Amino acid sequence: MTFQEQILQGIPANLPSKKKYPEDANRAPKRKDILTIEEKQLAIKNALRYFPREWHLELAKEFADELKEFGRIYMYRFKPNYKIYAREISEYPAKTSQAAALMLMIQNNLNPDVAQHPEELITYGGNGAVFQNWAQYLLVMQYLAIMTEKQTLHLYSGHPMGLFPSSKNAPRVVVTNGMMIPNYSKPNDWEKFNALGVTQYGQMTAGSFMYIGPQGIVHGTTITVMNAFRKILSKDENPNGKIFLTAGLGGMSGAQPKAGNIAGCITICAEINRKAATKRHEQGWVDLLIDDINILVSRTKKAQENNEIISIAYIGNVIEVWEKFDVENIFIHLGSDQTSLHIPWTGGYYPADLSYEESNILIKDNPAKFKEEVQKSLKRHAEAINKHTQKGTYFFDYGNAFLLESSRAGADVMAKNNIDFKYPSYVQDILGPMCFDYGFGPFRWVCASGDEKDLDKTDEIAAIVLHEIMENSPEEIKLQMQDNITWILNAKSNKMVVGSQARILYADAEGRIAIARAFNKAIAKGKIGPVILGRDHHDVSGTDSPFRETSNIYDGSKFTADMAIHNVIGDSFRGATWVSIHNGGGVGWGEVINGGFGMLLDGTKEAEEKLENMLFYDVNNGIARRSWSRNDEAIFAIKREMKRTPNLKVTIPNLVDEKYLKNLF
Repeated sequence: MTFQEQILQGIPANLPSKKKYPEDANRAPKRKDILTIEEKQLAIKNALRYFPREWHLELAKEFADELKEFGRIYMYRFKPNYKIYAREISEYPAKTSQAAALMLMIQNNLNPDVAQHPEELITYGGNGAVFQNWAQYLLVMQYLAIMTEKQTLHLYSGHPMGLFPSSKNAPRVVVTNGMMIPNYSKPNDWEKFNALGVTQYGQMTAGSFMYIGPQGIVHGTTITVMNAFRKILSKDENPNGKIFLTAGLGGMSGAQPKAGNIAGCITICAEINRKAATKRHEQGWVDLLIDDINILVSRTKKAQENNEIISIAYIGNVIEVWEKFDVENIFIHLGSDQTSLHIPWTGGYYPADLSYEESNILIKDNPAKFKEEVQKSLKRHAEAINKHTQKGTYFFDYGNAFLLESSRAGADVMAKNNIDFKYPSYVQDILGPMCFDYGFGPFRWVCASGDEKDLDKTDEIAAIVLHEIMENSPEEIKLQMQDNITWILNAKSNKMVVGSQARILYADAEGRIAIARAFNKAIAKGKIGPVILGRDHHDVSGTDSPFRETSNIYDGSKFTADMAIHNVIGDSFRGATWVSIHNGGGVGWGEVINGGFGMLLDGTKEAEEKLENMLFYDVNNGIARRSWSRNDEAIFAIKREMKRTPNLKVTIPNLVDEKYLKNLF
């Protein structure tokens, strides 16, 4: 059968042969054995719903074996035999180009070059799933192939509930992931219901089909590292020869060494999984692999002496590096951590003094002991960091729940008031006031033609547009504008494309709309093929996350999620091709609500109207909320936007003199 015929058949007519898992695959960690016998039977019953009854006898035992071995039912037998990657949009069998765009993005998320655990349909973060199982993938691709412009596909945590009548202006797909009843949104709850096959953790751009490989956060990481150095260095200093120490090279965290190279420092990134570190080295994202702590010390000292710009992956535990550098008196300028601490007990963070293999055995055979070892290591990790910060190291939480889980482990990470953390999140100190409050966030696009030349042309178009906008930009945002112009001019030379021909760029509403409009005109003139717009959920208004995206909201509302819900609803009727809303993101299930979108530009007038309406709201919804919380930069930004857009009327806060609050209670 051809690729197109396989897509159109959905669940195959004949039961395919059982497959062997590839021995060299980067396997997802085994999940917790949390179901009772009755619940395990229910999980099998749920899984068999996708298949004809005559297959049930054979599949029941196979799915039971998967549940025992992996803690999940992935239905690996049904993984298609064709290669999964982002094809040129015209290669997909579809009645509407919008549906074909979605098929392209789904396959990009599951491309082995892009995905962290592709066999288990996990894109990044250890458990950020596109679908729960391969039957869902097959059905979704089939539904997209037969969809018309007057239908919408509704996905419940990976499950295609079906095609429903809608309208041409409605989103083609609506996605939800992990949306639990609040009282049933605790770690054991989501482990249980995920194992039952009734929900999944979609992370952010994994379950909304907008992941573009580690490039997706390189720009944000670069901005963070650059501005972190700006905070601690004098104006005439540069980051050359100065150290940024962090951890994590799987999925999203793999962007760190590349960002460090662009920022111009020495990046040392520890990774316990040799396969993950090797993959990043082979892809050119990290310069050097070292697995001996003494060699790391000598090579680091050499890099400092020569003011080098270099990225080093240390294959081992980051705690060793913090402790060894303390003994060797190696000064660390910036410190952070980007391991997957949103899933600390299932392989998101590995304890010191245990090998990667030993830890994985413990996760499976003695999860209580593994949790104990992780918490012991978190205390040790924090103690080592504290020694360095006393010497002047600037440490910031990278929104991966490091401080949150360290505090739960009893580590010394709390401020004197025993309410706040002693170290800021990067959003509090850097991205919040410098970017999000002004409306700057991770706008991204994918060239649906798959042609590298199209990507080059979009880079050129974006650079021209940004230069034009910068001529009239106020002083408050000139630094952000210049950083982004520098970024886009050097984007190709940094060799960041993995999978689809995609690019990311921090921009505000004015920039996003102007760039998208220019793309649409270029498409209409035949200069480039169709373009798919999107963004990271880690953005101005896409995410309510009290320990990350909204951690610089100080009016007491950072634990509310109205902004993210309004974002997905508002985007859906303003022209998005697809929308998504998730419970859970980079800091964990139950800790965040986040949403995203995708939009196909096809050169039509309708596309231009949609992009203007939707991109405007997608950004300014967040600025309005940040303004209402009394963030000075956001108040400036929303007042400026109201002057530019007479149809926008936003409630502005009246500021209160602190003296009126004294002695009231």
